[in-house]
Amino acid sequence: MANVRSVSNDELAKIKEFIETIKFGSVSIIIQDGKIVQIDKSEKIRI
Repeated sequence: MANVRSVSNDELAKIKEFIETIKFGSVSIIIQDGKIVQIDKSEKIRI
């Protein structure tokens, strides 16, 4: 595999934080050239 790199502890911590703090929704990880460039959290609020 070319250009394989490890995920940093900071990236893992942010992903973990998003997952632990969301009740309804999704977490998306955007990757370009084998690197995480964006982490999105979309949360649904039920009324």
